[in-house]
Amino acid sequence: MAILPIALAGAVALLLFATLVAKLPLRWWWIRACEFPRLQLAAAALVTALLALFVEPPWRWPLCLSSLLVVALQARFILPWTRLWPIQMQDAEPGHENRCITLLIANVLTPNRQAPQLLEMIHHNDPDVVLTLESNEWWQTQLDAGLEEEWPHSVKVPLDNLYGMHLYSRLSLSNTEVKWLIQDDIPSIHTVVTLPCGDTLRLYALHPRPPAPNESEETLWRDAELLHVGECIHQDPTPAIVAGDLNDVAWSRTTRLFCRISGMLDPRQGRGMYSTFHASYHLLRWPLDHVFTTEHFTLKTLKRLPHFGSDHFPILVTLCFRPSRSDEHETPEADADEHQWARKTIREANQREQQTKQDSIG
Repeated sequence: MAILPIALAGAVALLLFATLVAKLPLRWWWIRACEFPRLQLAAAALVTALLALFVEPPWRWPLCLSSLLVVALQARFILPWTRLWPIQMQDAEPGHENRCITLLIANVLTPNRQAPQLLEMIHHNDPDVVLTLESNEWWQTQLDAGLEEEWPHSVKVPLDNLYGMHLYSRLSLSNTEVKWLIQDDIPSIHTVVTLPCGDTLRLYALHPRPPAPNESEETLWRDAELLHVGECIHQDPTPAIVAGDLNDVAWSRTTRLFCRISGMLDPRQGRGMYSTFHASYHLLRWPLDHVFTTEHFTLKTLKRLPHFGSDHFPILVTLCFRPSRSDEHETPEADADEHQWARKTIREANQREQQTKQDSIG
């Protein structure tokens, strides 16, 4: 019987460590990675709390209470992305189809060859705009053959570094730019979409570098790209949508700051997590693919689509442009210190990138 309390003590200590270390204001990848599995950590803590009830005193209550502390600390972050929380973006009313836009976002996984399944999914759901991520020349050939006839407006950035992206639209695009915001191998698409009713919105398609040992030892580059776009939206508060694989979870420090900086709404709040990664592992899933909007939109539908061979599930969202209902939303807002922190992060990332280039030349 002595083995159980010792094993539980070790497990609870590990859960507490992972919970508390995520609060540190540091950018090391392994610290920021502790923000991802909050639901899994909370579930594991519930299990240890139940097991602690079978442990003899004096271990029982310290282990049980410590486990419940983990649950409470994690619940603070994940509850807004459950149906227990009020919705942040209001539901759309029936009608107004000419003011709506449907987007399908899919990280295709570059070596995945299940293009026919994705194309069938696209034609079945009939979105106005299709955004693919991790798409290279091979994927471009497949997508062109399947989509160019019905989605004639496109932006193509085929890359083999896992950061290629393609945008296909049946709605007209204008003022389109492919920008390399922070690093010269990470593109983003910036364009203006004209709705059937004649109104326009700005669309930002992003896929920043993830914090991982084989990608980046810290989150500076990802954070700076998200905050850069957030500051752009803050300075030009026109109707806008941000979509893509942000390599960050909805409840992270950076994503929540991005929403406050930009004043954007998350349609998942109060509705569910809609976890898109990892498609193959049921117990290791979190929301990495996102759609954020300014207060000018209401939500008609939001779906996670079936698996098609990628490590991500696609996301389908229909938004209705209803600026007359903007005052129904509680728009997140950053304070002066947060804007200063965002600008400092962007400046540091740009300086580091310039230094890296100079070092490579030298």
